[in-house]
Amino acid sequence: MDEKGQISAEMILLLGAMLVIVIVAGGAIFGITKSFAGNISQVIDTARNNAIGKM
Repeated sequence: MDEKGQISAEMILLLGAMLVIVIVAGGAIFGITKSFAGNISQVIDTARNNAIGKM
């Protein structure tokens, strides 16, 4: 087998694996960020409702 062809195939596999890792990590980070934003919104809504209730 051609040595350059072997190196090219390995590079394609390596880049593909790195791309999959980046996509999976991005999805996980997006999910965590969405959850965190939802929690902050819930806290702000509760505080606002308590402040309005005390008026």
